Amino acid sequence: MTQALVTLSEDTNKVLNMVKAKFNLRDKSAAVEVIVEHYIECAGEPDFKEEFIERIQKAEKGKFVRVADFARHYGVK
Repeated sequence: MTQALVTLSEDTNKVLNMVKAKFNLRDKSAAVEVIVEHYIECAGEPDFKEEFIERIQKAEKGKFVRVADFARHYGVK
């Protein structure tokens, strides 16, 4: 396990204390872990369904048309 010495603002310290109290945690390290785990769940990369991955792999093997100017080739303004 990695250890770190950090400097916290007063507001950050208050938030860590609230998280610590809400989840009945022993120390602020555990509160930081709860916050990071929540961040990973919310902002982490989504897990794709196997069907979606298969469709993308199938599409990658499909036919493609290369054009220099898409708008002019397809008459789009």
